[in-house]
Amino acid sequence: MRPERRRFVVSSASVGVAFVAGGLAGCTGEAASDRQLRFASLGAASEELARLAEAKELVSSAAWGWAQTLVHCAQSIEFSMSGFPQPKSALFQRTIGAAAIGVFTWRGRMTHDLSEPIPGAAALDAGADPVQAIERLRTSMLKFASWSQPLRPHFAYGELTKQEYEAAHAMHLANHLSAFRAKA
Repeated sequence: MRPERRRFVVSSASVGVAFVAGGLAGCTGEAASDRQLRFASLGAASEELARLAEAKELVSSAAWGWAQTLVHCAQSIEFSMSGFPQPKSALFQRTIGAAAIGVFTWRGRMTHDLSEPIPGAAALDAGADPVQAIERLRTSMLKFASWSQPLRPHFAYGELTKQEYEAAHAMHLANHLSAFRAKA
């Protein structure tokens, strides 16, 4: 293939992957209230979680309440160890899913529909206790940190190493926690 044609194909593929990954993520523009947090690790996410948990009152732009959001994030971490209930096809995981996590990793930030439940996960209880939800999330984070068994494929992204999973979980938490802030 001629060099000009190769550059065109590569740049077209890159644009296509970014477009597909953005669509998969439900990226429709950033809300003005999105704090656009970035966490390099679950430890960094834990610090922000603690800060928000100690706030007297939270202001949110999220469709889900605080406790529902925390349970959703805990489910994601738990499923990385136990297995996701309804995975996408292997083809989806190797193509669109792999492209999406690649774009998120490249950007250092995940964006997705913050009201989209994990396929097949238990319904999120609008009346869930925030204290129990925080404890569940913290427990799942600690369990993941000490997990030495093989991790299960992500329902959309497929096989991830522990390091890749930690980055994905940290970006997932950053995306969700960005919708909450302590009321001034």
